Amino acid sequence: MTTAARIGIVTVSDRASAGVYTDEGGPAIRDYLAKVLTSPWEAVARVIPDDRRLIAETLIELADREGCCLVVTTGGTGPAPRDVTPEATEDVIEKPMPGFGELMRQVSLAKVPTAILSRQTAGIRGRTLIVNLPGRPRAIAECLDAVMPAIPYCIDLIEGPYLETDPALITAFRPKK
Repeated sequence: MTTAARIGIVTVSDRASAGVYTDEGGPAIRDYLAKVLTSPWEAVARVIPDDRRLIAETLIELADREGCCLVVTTGGTGPAPRDVTPEATEDVIEKPMPGFGELMRQVSLAKVPTAILSRQTAGIRGRTLIVNLPGRPRAIAECLDAVMPAIPYCIDLIEGPYLETDPALITAFRPKK
């Protein structure tokens, strides 16, 4: 029997964590992954405020203790003073993966000129890939469409579980053997 891959979904938002408004980013990520991934997986979700120390602790918890092979964050990637998700990510990763952020910004810039203000990043912590996404559901889907083809192979390379995608929606890149 195949064990389900564990995927962390972290919404970083002062207002959503306080219940001021409904979290839309986390559910958008969950829905996207449910649509695209065909291999078994389970979500480990968190909704937390924009606090650098707490974000870092949450990423460490999901990677080291919860055993998530992938942690996807939403929110906190802009230039506002409380937007500290990339800094918290950089605090805990061992290997930066700048190509993820570069590609997400390139794709987003084709849609909206303010994408240049976005600071998404990604990196590896142990056997976990951490990817920061913007906060808006439409931007989440656009960014995931761009980087998802590389995510399963990246997880293969860090010795994580085998993730399969629905080729009718996303073709995961894996080199021919």
